[in-house]
Formats: sequence, C-alpha cells, structure tokens
Amino acid sequence: MFAVAKRLRAAGVLGLNQRNSEFIMRLNPRKYYPRVDDKVLTKELAMAAGMAVPELYGVIRHQGEVRRFAEIVDARASFVVKPAQGSGGDGITVVTGRSKRKRDTFRLASGVLTTRDEIEHHISNIVGGQYSLSGNPDTALIEYCVMFDPVFDEVSYQGVPDIRVIVYRGYPSMAMVRLPTRASDGKANLHQGAVGAGVDMSTGQTLTGVHHNDHVDEHPDNGALIAGLEIPQWDFILESAARCYEVTGLGYLGVDMVIDRDLGPLILEMNARPGLNIQIANSTGILSRLRRIDAIFAAHETPAERAAVAKREFRAA
Repeated sequence: MFAVAKRLRAAGVLGLNQRNSEFIMRLNPRKYYPRVDDKVLTKELAMAAGMAVPELYGVIRHQGEVRRFAEIVDARASFVVKPAQGSGGDGITVVTGRSKRKRDTFRLASGVLTTRDEIEHHISNIVGGQYSLSGNPDTALIEYCVMFDPVFDEVSYQGVPDIRVIVYRGYPSMAMVRLPTRASDGKANLHQGAVGAGVDMSTGQTLTGVHHNDHVDEHPDNGALIAGLEIPQWDFILESAARCYEVTGLGYLGVDMVIDRDLGPLILEMNARPGLNIQIANSTGILSRLRRIDAIFAAHETPAERAAVAKREFRAA
C-alpha cells in the first residue's frame, strides 16, 4: 500500500486527504460555500458578474408553492427541474417535450412519459430535502433546458455533456468533458456511468476517456471515438472558468459549463469540493500543475491572462 502511495505521489497524483487539507481547507473559506452549494445563489452571482447561465423560469421554496409548477411551465415545452442544494446530478429531471394529445403529460430525456402530478410529487420531495446536501428543506429550480452543441452528437447518449474545469487560485489547471451514457441514464455524472474525457488545455481537444475508472477510447454505447473532438469557444470557456475565482472567492473549485447549440457556453454550476477522477481522464496528476501555478502566481493578472497562462503551461504531452 505504501509503495503504491509513493508511486502516485511521484507521478504528481493528488489524493483525497491532501486535496482536503492542503487545498480545500486552506483556500476555500466555509463562509463562501453557499455561493456554490446553493444553485440559486450561484446563478445570481454569475448573472451579477455578467456571465451567461441557463435562464431561470421559476423557484419553488415551500410545499404550498408546488402547485405553481403548472403556471411556471405553461408556455414551455422543455425545462429542467433541479434541487438548489443537490449534488452529483441527484434529483434532476429533464423534460424535453409535451405529449401532443395530453398537455399535462411530459416526455423526459430518457423518452419516458410522465404526468404533471408525478413531477409535482418530485418537486415536493425536493422541497422536503430529499436531495439536499444537508438533508434540510431545499428549493426547487425550474430552468431552461440546454440543447447541446452538435459537436457532441456522436459521443453522448440522450443527455447534455458538460465541461468540468478545475480552477486553482484563479488559473484553470485541468479540464474534462463528461459524456452521458445509457448506463448513466443520460446524465453527465461519472459515478453513475458517464464517460470522462480529458482535454488538452492548450487546444481544447479531447483526449482518451475514463469509464468506471477504466481507460476507454470509444463511447460504450456506439463505439464513437472519444479523442480528437474540438470543443467550441475554448478560449471563452477557460476565461469564464477563471472569472469564477473572483465570483466565488474560492481558491480551489470546479466549474461546470455546457455548450448550448444556440446560446453558446453557459455556466451550469460550481463546486467547492471537485472530485479527482479528472486526473484519470487526463492520464496525468494535477499536483504538478498546482505547484506550477504557485510558482508563477501573479495577483494582478486578469481572468483572460490567467486563461492564456493555462493554455501555455498545460499543453498535453
């Protein structure tokens, strides 16, 4: 065991304990956690900073407001329902359309039909705290349903791929694309079976992927090659991720973005405790990159300058 740990350290792999003690506890003041743990607040902060986010259609904070759901989505064919304080994609319901014959019947991203009563029951569970990080009463958000960019058509099953960028002291340090699969039920969640594909920070091109901690070259559902995709508007994505340092006040965070086919890159959410599988997806440890940022850190640099540093410093081998 000690030999394995030594090899991982030598390879620059960041472990959970070191991540928590040296980076999260040191650089992420707990008073700022609500800025990323509460998706309503995250959205408000991002909008105040002039950053693009999925449009918020409505918020349901109490059981007595659940019946407002029909009013909120009355003019909407598609939308997303999610808990404000959820994590890992739990509690998120994606509606992609309505039944042509029954207006109160909705089609989910999986293709399954569901009723208004069933969605309202789900919202009631969200408000009751079933999916919240603390287990306390929560808030349900109803927002715009992202239509993903066609660049991901062949490497995504039903759901919307997202891009996770780890930002350290304001500098993007590592990134991956999370690709939904049949096993993940169309969700971009690695723990539920999505594929994580590393990204060359210099070019925005995808590298090989990871699926259930195993390296893969192809999407498990259709055999499409994962490597070589060029992520649109990569410079804008890196700069947006870098700006989240000022928005949140957190020195070590994960920024999740999606690329809408019509609206372009949108900030989806942020995370004060981003996972470490991104290292497997990139086939390299992140620790050496964090040390490099410490060595070249310049407090006066703008988000655009920090994004340019990331492109220069962290080119894939």
